[in-house]
Amino acid sequence: MDILVILNDPPYGTERSYNGLRLALSLAKEPEVELRIFLMADAVRCAQRGQQTPEGYYNTERMLTGLRNKGVPIGACGTCMEARGMGDEALIEGAHRSSMAELTAWTLWADKVVGF
Repeated sequence: MDILVILNDPPYGTERSYNGLRLALSLAKEPEVELRIFLMADAVRCAQRGQQTPEGYYNTERMLTGLRNKGVPIGACGTCMEARGMGDEALIEGAHRSSMAELTAWTLWADKVVGF
């Protein structure tokens, strides 16, 4: 099954992106699931490198790195990045600047789309 998870909320301040990443990490363990992650709006900051969080607190950079290590493609909306002053160098390894065209293609590819 092909699943696209779309995140919209910032990495911290709400738990929506955190919960979306928790679901994605669980889905990535399922052998019959092919997964893709798309970050929009404030969620592009979830893939920002160098996040510093208190010990024991969730860290979206580490969560996305875990997904990347499982081969999950991670796209970050380029327009959303620009609006937040983020260049490509701000993204963690394995995340890439993406576009509405790629989101469209991924949506058509997916059997299920889950938004947070």
